[in-house]
Amino acid sequence: MTPPTTLNFIGNEYLAGGSDRWFDNRSPVDGSLVSRVAEAGPAEVDAAVRAARAALGGPWGRMPLAQRAQLLHAVADEIERRFDDFLQAEVADTGKPHSLARRLDIPRGAANFKVFADVVKNVPGEFFEMATPDGKGALNYALRVPKGVIAVIAPWNLPLLLMTWKVAPALACGNTVVVKPSEETPSTAALLGEVMKTVGVPPGVYNVVHGFGPGSAGELLTRHADIDAVTFTGETGTGAAIMRSVADRVRPVSFELGGKNAGIVFADADFDAAVEGIAKAAFENTGQVCLGTERVYVERPIFERFVQALKDKVEGWQIGRPDDAATVLGPLISRQHREKVLGYYRLAREGGATVVTGGGVPDVGSDLQDGAWVQPTIWTGLPEDHPVVREEIFGPCCHVRPFDTEEEAVRLANDTDYGLACTVWTTQLQRAHRVASQIQVGICWVNAWFLRDLRTPFGGSKLSGIGREGGVHSLEFYTELRNVCVKL
Repeated sequence: MTPPTTLNFIGNEYLAGGSDRWFDNRSPVDGSLVSRVAEAGPAEVDAAVRAARAALGGPWGRMPLAQRAQLLHAVADEIERRFDDFLQAEVADTGKPHSLARRLDIPRGAANFKVFADVVKNVPGEFFEMATPDGKGALNYALRVPKGVIAVIAPWNLPLLLMTWKVAPALACGNTVVVKPSEETPSTAALLGEVMKTVGVPPGVYNVVHGFGPGSAGELLTRHADIDAVTFTGETGTGAAIMRSVADRVRPVSFELGGKNAGIVFADADFDAAVEGIAKAAFENTGQVCLGTERVYVERPIFERFVQALKDKVEGWQIGRPDDAATVLGPLISRQHREKVLGYYRLAREGGATVVTGGGVPDVGSDLQDGAWVQPTIWTGLPEDHPVVREEIFGPCCHVRPFDTEEEAVRLANDTDYGLACTVWTTQLQRAHRVASQIQVGICWVNAWFLRDLRTPFGGSKLSGIGREGGVHSLEFYTELRNVCVKL
C-alpha cells in the first residue's frame, strides 16, 4: 500500500518538486507512518518566493482592503467547515488529545484570520498640518504599505495556531507568505493550502515549503535574497542563527523564542485555583508550550500542602491515546525530543532532587511502546544554578521551591536569561499590580494562565524574543509606514 504524501504548496498547486528528496512524518503516539513528506530544495524554495513576489504585483497587490478582509473571513469559515479534517491532521502530527486540539488549536487557528482582518480595517493613520515659510502650509499623512514577501518559520507544539498567528496578520496587511512548517508537523500547513485555493485567495499569496533547518528549506528560505522579512517561533539558538542569515541583507525579524517561565504562588492565593492553574501551566500539551511554567515559587506557609496537591492533581490525569475522551496528556512530539527531556530527568536525579512524582517513562502498553511517552514530573530541592532550573526543558515538568518574602519571589522569578511569561497567584490587589510591574517578561498573568486577548501586545524580552505581535502591534512588523507630504 502506497503511503500518503504531504507536498509543497506553491502558486496554489501541490508539488513534490524536482529534488526527489522525501522524509517520514511519524506519529509520536506509536511511531506509525503518518505520511511521506516532499522536502523542498533550492528550486522549490526559489519557486515559492518568486510566486509570492509575483502575487504582490498581481490581483492580490491591487485588491481593496475590504475585499482582502472578506477573503480572510472566508478562510476562517472554511477552516471551521473542515474542522474535523484539521483536527485529524493536527492530532496525527502531534499526538495531543482531541479534547485539547478541539478546544484550542483549531478554533484559535481559524479565529486569527477574523481577528486580524478586522484589526486592519479599523486602524487609523497619522495626519499632521505643517506651517511653511510662504504661509500656504503643507499636509503630511502616513500610509501603511505591505512589507512584501514574509518568510514564516513555524514551530511544532501548536502548529496551526502559531502558524496562522503570523500568516493571518501578514495577509491582512497585504503581504504574501512562504511558510516553512516544522518537519515534525507539516500536515495542517499543507491542508491550509486547500482552504486558500477553495475560497479564492490568488496564486502565490500563500505558499508552503517542507524540510529541515540548516542545509534545507529553512536555511534556503531565510537566506533567499528576495525575502523582505522573517518571523519565527521556536528555540533561541535557531532565532540567533536566523538573525545571522538575514544580517547581510538587513532584513527585519520578529521572534518569539524560548522561556524558563516562573509561577509565583502567595499564601493568600485561592489555593485550589492556583493548583489548577499551575498544573495546566506546567503540564498542558505535555509541557510543550513556550508560555508554560517550569519554575514554581510557593510562599513557605503553604509550600508542603501545595506540592502535595499538585502531585495529587497530576497523578489523577490519564496518559494515553489522543482519541480517548479521558486522555489529558499525550506523548512528546518525538522520541528524539523525549531523549532530551529524559536527559534532564537524569540530571535532576544526579543533582540530588527530590522526585515528587514521575521522572521516567509511563507504562502505556506494548501497542504504544514506540511512541514518545514520558511521565509528568515534579521536583523539589535543587539549587537555582542547576541546569534543570536554568535551562528550558520543554517537557511536562516543573521544579517547586519555597520563598519567604515578596522581594525574594520577584528576585527569583527574574533570575533567568529569559523573559517570556510569568503567572502570579494572589488575592491582594495591590500586591498583584506591584509584583506584575516588576517581573521582566512580555506577559504576566495574575490568577490565570494562557488567557489571551488577541488585541494586546505579545512577545518576549531578553533571550525570549524580539518585537511584539497582536492587534495593532502586528501591523508594526507586517507593514512599512510611508509618509506623504503635500505642499498646498
